Amino acid sequence: MAVMQTDAVSTSTYSSPAKSLGDPGITPLSPSHIVKDSDAEDAVEQLFLVVVAIDFGTTSSGYAYSFTKEPECIHVMRRWEGGDPGVSNQKTPTTILLTPERKFHSFGYAARDFYHDLDPSESKHWLYFEKFKMKLHTTSNLTMETDLTAANGKKVKALEIFAYALQFFKEQALKELSDQAGSDFENTEVRWVITVPAIWKQPAKQFMRQAAYKAGMASPENPEQLIIALEPEAASIYCRKLRLHQMIELSSRAPVNGYSPSDTIGTGFTQAKEHVRRNRQSRTFLVENVIGEIWSELEEGDRYIVVDSGGGTVDMTVHQIRLPEGHLKELYKATGGPYGSLGVDYEFEKLLCKIFGEDFIEQFKIKRPAAWVDLMIAFESRKRAAAPDRTNPLNITLPFSFIDYYKKFRGHSVEHALRKSNVDFVKWSSQGMLRMSPDAMNALFKPTIDQIVQHLSDVFDKPEVTNVKFLFLVGGFAESPLLQQAVQSAFGSRCRVIIPQDVGLTILKGAVLFGLDPAVIKVRRSPLTYGVGVLNRFVEGKHPPEKLLVKDGTRWCTDVFDKFISADQSVALGETVARSYTPAKPSQLVIVINIYSSEQDNVSFITESGVKKCGTLRLDLTGTDASVPNRREIKTLMQFGDTEIKAMAIDVATSKSVKVGIDFLNY
Repeated sequence: MAVMQTDAVSTSTYSSPAKSLGDPGITPLSPSHIVKDSDAEDAVEQLFLVVVAIDFGTTSSGYAYSFTKEPECIHVMRRWEGGDPGVSNQKTPTTILLTPERKFHSFGYAARDFYHDLDPSESKHWLYFEKFKMKLHTTSNLTMETDLTAANGKKVKALEIFAYALQFFKEQALKELSDQAGSDFENTEVRWVITVPAIWKQPAKQFMRQAAYKAGMASPENPEQLIIALEPEAASIYCRKLRLHQMIELSSRAPVNGYSPSDTIGTGFTQAKEHVRRNRQSRTFLVENVIGEIWSELEEGDRYIVVDSGGGTVDMTVHQIRLPEGHLKELYKATGGPYGSLGVDYEFEKLLCKIFGEDFIEQFKIKRPAAWVDLMIAFESRKRAAAPDRTNPLNITLPFSFIDYYKKFRGHSVEHALRKSNVDFVKWSSQGMLRMSPDAMNALFKPTIDQIVQHLSDVFDKPEVTNVKFLFLVGGFAESPLLQQAVQSAFGSRCRVIIPQDVGLTILKGAVLFGLDPAVIKVRRSPLTYGVGVLNRFVEGKHPPEKLLVKDGTRWCTDVFDKFISADQSVALGETVARSYTPAKPSQLVIVINIYSSEQDNVSFITESGVKKCGTLRLDLTGTDASVPNRREIKTLMQFGDTEIKAMAIDVATSKSVKVGIDFLNY
């Protein structure tokens, strides 16, 4: 019999180990899988009047909603005040401003404009945050205590900032819904959906959920009021519904919308944008309940890949269609990395450091944070004007305080620095601008685009990813003609490259559809191998001698990895992995079991390299009837087929459910 390994350090560690009841001999290696009937969920769905999805992006954010009674109508949020030249979307910058007392002040354009208008002597006391979502991706040991750094260098708990942002969206959405309904809309009537990158690890997803609880969207008692949606999955769900006039095909195979192929990349996109702009007055999108025309070409078993390229990350998912309902099955675990459009901003910053000196840029960011924000906004609008066939230069206005502060700092002019820097493709124009040649701008995109193309090539080479029919390019960065051209020229011969119109809102609309029907994705792939450490009976010749532990005359092998699920293993929605645990002593009220993970799938021991402790499973036995027999068996059911890992447990003797917590953040 396998025995749970506990983590006490005393010499009597194994005197009464929690026993894992599997087969009498050894824990079963092929876990018993139970597929539950998904109709049970449908009854729950009816409780919410509306689904509100929040696309919380690295660079911009927004929300959209749909009433459960008319699911074919998706309403995108009201127009925001503010706005930038050359940026016509219905999302707002993911920027947040706190007062010097650390209270929430404003979000989005309002935060940016207010911060910008503050006197420099005042602005250094205010806390301004932008592009902070990436912190959840890049922090390897994320906890509830992780900090974010404001533009002025001060630190604030990340959880507070995320909660403020989500609370802002919650209030905006409820206000809009109340105005529409003519009466106060209650939070309890809303099912919330928050989008996260598919490549995010479990702690980051749990962090988002905790922030949403703090913002009052849902609660630990009512967790199903909030769904975490994966960005490329949401896009995939929406792309299935596309009609031909709602997308642009970047290939020379056939004209789409009557544009001939040669115009498609440039003018087709512009015309399509015009068409979208004309329809902008209406913020309601009709999603036909039929499957879109693109799908009429897809047959049972066809495969397509969705590449979600945003501000911070690029992540991709490979789906296969299952007819007749059009359910989706994931064929390969989500992959991607930090290859978002922020990489282009970073290259621009490196270029400025090369011209003006890293020491100056660092000082300028700290001393004149609002002017630095201005400079990056100016760069953003020119970044959007970059195109493969552009011949005229791009001008970026330098803020007056940049020119002024540089002169004080170095004792010579910005113009002098440019002449001296021997960066020949960036010139100074007498109107106070940096003049960049199109080649110089394209060079800033190259490292990021190369990484995306390389990553896609690696995915295309996987055996699971053969015969892909379509590649959908979505997300804000997908608007870039440079990225479109690179993807088309690299993969256009292998599959049809398609870009939905209004590509920046694709995820938002798909997230609403996902909230209306979370069961649409039936099969996913586990990104990691998960399991726990157990003791097994020691087998000579099979187990390494250094793992031998003799306890009361019984020979045990320690540190055995009991695998729940393997990396890239297919797992159906609602499918559970069952294990039974017994408390070590009848009086024990809590069983805490460590969960381990690895990127490898053939793991034998928890001590192997690459195996990390990643969380805990906590069974709370208080309140269960202790008068039952001494050997209580707690049956734990874990689900790996959803967007988050979930667990439930029952006391076998009484069939009562046991409170169970699965925690990847605070272990």
